[in-house]
Amino acid sequence: MTLIDLGVPSLSRPAPAPTSGPLIDTFGRVATDLRVSLTDRCNLRCTYCMPAEGMDWLDTDALLRHDELVRLLGIAVTRLGITSVRFTGGEPLVARRLEDVVAATAALQPRPEITLTTNGIGLDKRAAKLVQAGLDRINVSLDTVDAAHFARITRRDRLPDVLAGLRAAKAAGLDPVKVNAVLDPVTGLDDAVALLRFCLEHGYQLRIIEQMPLDAGHQWQRNRAISADEVLGALRRHFELTPDTVPRGSAPAELWQVADASGIVGRVGIIASVSHAFCSACDRTRLTADGQVRNCLFAREETDLRKLIRTGADDDALEAAWRAAMWVKAAGHGINDPGFVQPDRPMSAIGG
Repeated sequence: MTLIDLGVPSLSRPAPAPTSGPLIDTFGRVATDLRVSLTDRCNLRCTYCMPAEGMDWLDTDALLRHDELVRLLGIAVTRLGITSVRFTGGEPLVARRLEDVVAATAALQPRPEITLTTNGIGLDKRAAKLVQAGLDRINVSLDTVDAAHFARITRRDRLPDVLAGLRAAKAAGLDPVKVNAVLDPVTGLDDAVALLRFCLEHGYQLRIIEQMPLDAGHQWQRNRAISADEVLGALRRHFELTPDTVPRGSAPAELWQVADASGIVGRVGIIASVSHAFCSACDRTRLTADGQVRNCLFAREETDLRKLIRTGADDDALEAAWRAAMWVKAAGHGINDPGFVQPDRPMSAIGG
């Protein structure tokens, strides 16, 4: 099957977005992974994401209502071919009716894989309920296991709560529990080594993510952010790393096997979003808490599905708008282009 067969235009024959089939863009990429932000609010204030004070939160009326969100999830899965749904924030555990949203998603046919990205605060009390509702996998954000570093990065002294959440997630059967780390420019390389030791000891899978220009204050500086190559260099001084044999596919993380004298003891993933971009294999579409479709984390434009719903659009119109939004997805995020402009929304308002 050619790209033209899938509805991708040639340079001489532009065409509108396909009206059926996979959720495709003009470069032939098919979106099967939906990231859904449930709220822009968070109970931490991580330095690379939010200012210490002064965030302008979305009004309650701007957020998708439960019935609106469930309707859009149904369109995504049953009409657009979405096979994986990840709920994010802000912090999704502070969103209303999270378990109900998970259960409604699990009831869709065909049932998608359901995952959650959380900072882990309060997870110790809810992990089992989320699994009962239908949650399949979880990623817990944790940038350091040093209590002082944690308090400085997050501006909150909540490390014990996150560790309790990790333990509860594993006990609830959300295995493997993945740990997402964004490294601090000052302490990050030391933190990475300690984090990997911690994850190997407890049976978690570490994912180290390059810091991206998505902070609310637009203070990101390339020369301060730690690169994937620097992370690998630091880890190799303490561990034997070899490339994983499992094909990467569209997964953002490049996996490495970690070995010691006894053999393979675990794996670590490096997500080099900036220095080794993987945009050509991207399979994601995004829905914000206020009902905007974003075809890229760094998109400068959005498509307002909330407005369409609230002005009486039927499912055919919502599907068509979503397809049109994804059809014009750019070839890449453009971070490394001279004219790159950071999106207005920070990560907390887009969803991870």
